[in-house]
Parts: sequence; C-alpha cells; structure tokens
Amino acid sequence: MAKGYWVAHVDVDDIETYKSYIAANAAPFADYGAKFLVRGGERSEPEGKARARTVVIEFPSYEQALACYESDAYQAAKSLRDPVSTGDLVIIQGYEG
Repeated sequence: MAKGYWVAHVDVDDIETYKSYIAANAAPFADYGAKFLVRGGERSEPEGKARARTVVIEFPSYEQALACYESDAYQAAKSLRDPVSTGDLVIIQGYEG
C-alpha cells in the first residue's frame, strides 16, 4: 500500500497564534500516524518561487492522509491556522516503484 503525503507551502503572519495550531494538530496527526519529514528548515529555491515555510508529512497510506485532513479534530486545528496564514496544500499518494 502506497504511503500518503501532505506537502504544504505556508506563509505565517502571526507566529504566536500559529503555535496554537501546532499544538492542536498534534492529536489528529498522532491518531492518523503522521510523521514529519520536513518542517521548515534551511532551503534553496533554484527554480520558481515558494512560500516561506515548507512542510512534508508522511502518513501510512494515502487514505490515512485524506482521512486526517477531513477529520473533525484536524478541521478544528485548521480553523486556528486559517486567520493567521496563507498556504498551499497537496495531499498526494506516494510512488511504489
């Protein structure tokens, strides 16, 4: 079964309020087996343009990645993030080559 991934690019306008989103997303991420592969960090942009923060989260399956996003617990956390950030999120199935 292919793993699932969230790939997010985010600009944060208020880091202190954003921290409440980080605290609130911990429970749904644990419930759905999420593992952070990238959470900010040093980077270069040799092509194109991206937002200030990049996050990559791995889930045991694509279905788990979707279910986490759609869960009530994650949507409650997301409601804390939305007013203080702008982002792009892709939920994608991993490659089983």
